[in-house]
Amino acid sequence: MTLRHRVPPPTEGDGKLKNPTPARAPAPMPARSAVRPPLRAPGDLPASITVFLIAVPLSLGIALATGAPPQSGLVAAVVGGVVAGALGGAPLQVSGAATSLVVVTAGLVDRYGWRATCAVTVLAGLAQLLLGVLRVARAALAVSPAVVHGMLAGIGVVIAVGQLHVVLGGSPQNSAVANIKALPGQLTDSHPVAPLVGAVTVAVLLGWPRLRDRVGDRVGGRAGGVLRTVPAPLAAVAVATAAAAGLSVPRVELPAWRAPGLPEMPDGPVLGVVAVVLTVTLVASMESLLSALAVDALQATRQPAAQVAPVRLDRELLGQGAANVVSGLLGGLPIAGGAMRGSANVAAGARTRRATVLHGVWVLVCAGLAAGALEAIPLAALAALVMLVGVRMVSFAHIRHVRRHREFPVYAATLGTVVVLGVLQGVAAGIALAAVLALRRLTHTRVTVTKVYAGEIKESLKSDKSEEKEESQEKVQDACARVSVRVTGQLTFLAVPRLVRALAQVPDGAEAVVELDGSFMDHAASEALRGWCARHRARGGRVSLGDGAGRALREPAHTHTCRPWTPWRNHHCTRPERQPATGGGQLLGGVSAFQRHTAPLVREELARLAREGQRPTQLFLTCADSRLVTSMITSSGPGDLFTVRNVGNLLPPPGSDASCDSVAAAVEYAVEVLEVSSITVCGHSGCGAMAALLAAAPEPGAQTPLARWLRHGRPSLARMARDLGGPDGGAALADRPVADDHEALSLANVMQQLDHLAAHPGVARRITEGRLQLHGMYFHVGEAQAYLLDHASGIFTAVRPDPAPPAETAAPAPPAAPPAGPGGDGPTAYELTTKV
Repeated sequence: MTLRHRVPPPTEGDGKLKNPTPARAPAPMPARSAVRPPLRAPGDLPASITVFLIAVPLSLGIALATGAPPQSGLVAAVVGGVVAGALGGAPLQVSGAATSLVVVTAGLVDRYGWRATCAVTVLAGLAQLLLGVLRVARAALAVSPAVVHGMLAGIGVVIAVGQLHVVLGGSPQNSAVANIKALPGQLTDSHPVAPLVGAVTVAVLLGWPRLRDRVGDRVGGRAGGVLRTVPAPLAAVAVATAAAAGLSVPRVELPAWRAPGLPEMPDGPVLGVVAVVLTVTLVASMESLLSALAVDALQATRQPAAQVAPVRLDRELLGQGAANVVSGLLGGLPIAGGAMRGSANVAAGARTRRATVLHGVWVLVCAGLAAGALEAIPLAALAALVMLVGVRMVSFAHIRHVRRHREFPVYAATLGTVVVLGVLQGVAAGIALAAVLALRRLTHTRVTVTKVYAGEIKESLKSDKSEEKEESQEKVQDACARVSVRVTGQLTFLAVPRLVRALAQVPDGAEAVVELDGSFMDHAASEALRGWCARHRARGGRVSLGDGAGRALREPAHTHTCRPWTPWRNHHCTRPERQPATGGGQLLGGVSAFQRHTAPLVREELARLAREGQRPTQLFLTCADSRLVTSMITSSGPGDLFTVRNVGNLLPPPGSDASCDSVAAAVEYAVEVLEVSSITVCGHSGCGAMAALLAAAPEPGAQTPLARWLRHGRPSLARMARDLGGPDGGAALADRPVADDHEALSLANVMQQLDHLAAHPGVARRITEGRLQLHGMYFHVGEAQAYLLDHASGIFTAVRPDPAPPAETAAPAPPAAPPAGPGGDGPTAYELTTKV
C-alpha cells in the first residue's frame, strides 16, 4: 500500500513499512501487470527530450570510439528507442548504442569490416530472440556480480585508454596494451588544441550539475527551470563546440544519408564467427537485463505512486533481440539497455514507454534536420565524453561491495583479462576463478582440538597431527576434563575423515564441546556427527554443539532466528548472579551480556559503519515510552534508522517556540545531510502524553517544562474534536472500531504531526522533488500490533505477518538450550542445517 500525504507524490522508502493488506474503504487496485498507461502522460514528453539530449552526443561518441560510421550510432539510438522501447519488457529503460560493446565492436570493425559487423549484430539479435523464447533471462543473472562488474570495469578501462588518444589528437590502437604502450609517445606529440577541447568537456561534465543548480537559482523563473533540465553531456559538448569555434580541430563528418547495404557474413573461421556472436549476445544481454532491474528499482524509489508495469526480463530480451536485428539491417551499432539513459529517463519523470519511443523519434528528426550542427562538434569533445563514461564504469562502490563478499580476486582477474585479452576471455576467466573459489570455500575445512586438563593445562592439537604426537598425549588422557573440537569452514563429506580423526581424540566420559564455525553441513557430515554424539553419550560423556561464538545451536523454527523480546522480559535473563534487582544492576547485566554475546556478532558491522559513516534510509519519530522498542518493531539493525524520540511523538510546527528546535534540527539533519528517503511518525496506545492532554490541555501560560512541551499537542486535540464532529468521524482502524478517546487522540496526533512535518521547508521541498515519503504508524502495545496509515482515507490498517516458510531439517541440539536474544544468549548466527 502506498502511503501519501497531501503534497505532490512522494518517494518510497526501502519498503520496510509497506503493508500488503488493502484498506477497508477504497476499491482494490488492479495488478501492476494489468495497468494500462493513461491516454496522457504529462511526464513522458519532457523526459523524452531530456534523454534525447543525452543520447545524441553519446551515440556519436560511441560510434567514434568503435571506428564505425558516425550515423551508425544515431541509427542505434533511433532503433533502440522505437523498437526496443515498444517491444521490450522494461517500459522505462532506454536502449541504444551500447557502451559495454565498444571494445568488442571496435575489434569487429577492425577485423571484419563494417558490413560484416552489421551481420554479427543481426546474428546476435537472433540469438537474443532464441534466448527470450526459451525464457532463460533469469538464468543469465546467475553469473557472479564480481564477474559482471569486473567485465564492465575492464571495458571501461579499455574505452578510457583508447579515447585518451583521440582527446590528445591521435588515433587509438587495436588493443588496450598497445594503447598503453603508445601513450607516452602520444603525450609528447599531441595536437595543440584538441587536449584543451577535451579538458573543457571533462570540466563541464564534472561541474555542470552543481553549476546548473547555482545558476538556475540565481536566474530563477522559467529560464532557471529550463536551465536545470539541460543534461551534462549536452552542456559539455555545446560548451566545447563553442570554445573550438574558429579553431583547427578534427570534427564530426556525417556522410550523406543513403539506403544501407545488406550485411555481409564475416570472412573467417566458423568458430571465430560463433565466438564473436556469442560475445556480443552475452555482453548486450547482461547489460540490458542488469540495467532493466536497476531502472525498475530506481523507478520504485522515485515514483512509488506511478502505475508502471513490472519488468519482464524474457520480454526485454525479445525486445533487445528485435532491436539488434533491425539495427544491423539498417547499418546501426549493436544495441543494449543503458542504466545511465534509463536513470535519466526516470529522473525526468517518465511514466510510460512512450518517453522511450519519443526519444527515438527526436533522434531521427535531429539526424535529418540538424546534420550541419552535428558536424560542428569536435571529435575531442565526443572522445572526452566517452572517456569519462569509461572511467565511471570502474566503480569504487562495486569494488567495496565485492571486497566485503571476498570476491575481489574474481573482480580483479576479470578486469585484467578483459584489458589484456578481451571480453569473452575475461568473462571465462572470471567464471572459472569464481567456481574455483566457491569449490575451495566449500571444501576447505580446518578441524582443531583443544584439551583442557584438570590442572588447567591447555594444549591445542590439529586433527592431522602425527601419530607420535597422539601417542604422547595418551599418558595424560585420564586427566582430561574437557575437550573442545572447533570446525572452521563448510562441513562436507570431504571433511568427514578429518572430523572423525578429531573426534577420536576425545576420551570416553569427557565433556565435549563441538563448535561449528561455518554455514553449511551436508548429510554425510551430519550423520557422522550425529552417530558420534550418540556413541559418546552412551559411554557416559556429555556433548554440546555450538556455533563459532560458543552459543548452543537450536533447531530453526523459522527463517528469522533472532528473538529480540527475550532480553526485555523483566530483565530476568540479563540480571547478573548475586546482584540486587536494582536499575543499575539490570543495566550492568544487560551491558555485560551484550559484550559477551552480541558484540562479537556486530563488531565487524559497527566497524564498517564507523569507517564509512551512517547512511540510514529512514527517520523514525516516536514516543519516549519505554515499551516502544523501535529496533524490535521494525526488525532494524545498526545504521538502519535515524530515530528521534520525545514525549508524545510531537513535532512543533515551523515558527513555534524557538526553545523547541531540537526536533526540527533532527529533521533538518536527516533530510538535508543524511538524505533519508522516508520519515515515519509512530504513535502508540496508552500514551501518557495523550492522557495528559485529554485530562487538561496545558494553557499558553504553562510554567513547567512538561506542560510547555505538551502545548504542542493542542492542535491534535483540536483535530480530534473537529474530526469527531465531521461526517466521516476522523481517523479509523480498518479491522475494529476505535476503542476510546485516548486511542482516537493517538491516531489524530499521528496525522497532525505529519501535517506539521510537511510544513517544514526542507521536507516540503524534498517531497515536491519526489525524493521523500511520509508514513504514519500506530502501535498497539497490548496487541503487539502495528497499523499503517493510508492518508487518503484516514484509515490505519493492520500489518499482517508474512507466511513462514517450512523449517529446514536440523541436526540434534541440546533440548534445554535457552531462547536466543540480543541480551540473553544473543541472536543465533549459525543454524546447524542438514541439506541432502
